[in-house]
Amino acid sequence: MKFLNRTALAAGLVVISALPALAETRVTLKAAKSGSSYYQMSVQIAEALKAGTEGAINATVEESQGSQQNVMEVRARGGDYVFTSPPALVSAAIEGKGSFEGKSDPSFAEVRALFPLPSLTMHFVMSKDSGITDFAGMADHTILLGKGSFGATEGEKYLDLFGLTDKVKLADAELSNAVPALQNGQIDGFVTAGSWPAPNVIEAAASAGVTLLSMTEEEVAKTGSTKQVIPAGTYAGQDADVMTTSLPVVAYTTTKMDEDTAYQLTKTFWEEKAKMAESSPWWKGVDSNLLANITGKLHPGAVRYYEEAGIALADGQK
Repeated sequence: MKFLNRTALAAGLVVISALPALAETRVTLKAAKSGSSYYQMSVQIAEALKAGTEGAINATVEESQGSQQNVMEVRARGGDYVFTSPPALVSAAIEGKGSFEGKSDPSFAEVRALFPLPSLTMHFVMSKDSGITDFAGMADHTILLGKGSFGATEGEKYLDLFGLTDKVKLADAELSNAVPALQNGQIDGFVTAGSWPAPNVIEAAASAGVTLLSMTEEEVAKTGSTKQVIPAGTYAGQDADVMTTSLPVVAYTTTKMDEDTAYQLTKTFWEEKAKMAESSPWWKGVDSNLLANITGKLHPGAVRYYEEAGIALADGQK
């Protein structure tokens, strides 16, 4: 009897070992605070990866306090780690400069890009009633910059660059109050940064009527930032393209990730992007031209995809 039981067990093991392995690759996506647009983007990417690979890639989304934290965590993460960051911040980490001064680590040099995300785009939003149509017109008016955000920091820098620091009255309020304050006439405009179309700008344009300030080529050059065009019709009442600036944002991993996984992540992202754009218009602003904003190297798996797709890369990206 014992012999029969052992024989049956052995036969069962043979059957089990003969079954095909269920291949599943798990990755972690880390972007920004929950509720932010970039957190929502990560959720959408996770869903797209699952759908596009029929469950072969299972992505978990983690909340983050910001891009600096994302880069710092490279030191302790493995080959399943995917995170978002502006390229300039990755360069600063590698060089040990800026916010990474005294915090350099060899692992930062192993960061590799996968694909671009919607850029963090500057919006200078003025009420129609204010009559402001250019930056000089902001003088003697009340503007809301908010506090502590990229948009607030950049907005303050631009006011200084354009000679408006002592000519504009800054509202002491949070950016979350910008739309009602604009509707009530408490402010004449606000500055915000986000992927376009930005929800707060959509609301302001629809409810109060706004003018988006457009920069000249000279003004863009003065900022030293990446030029960004918000196409006409993006917001209610916007009849012409708006030239502004942006901060490129990219999805990264490290050399710890194997080539096949990086290839599949990149390939699936681009194949699913059109579907994501159907529900979230900010994906419409992402195309292969944004690859030019990536400084540093791409992951070999991503390079393989772009070469197969006939998308040109710079020599320094390979």
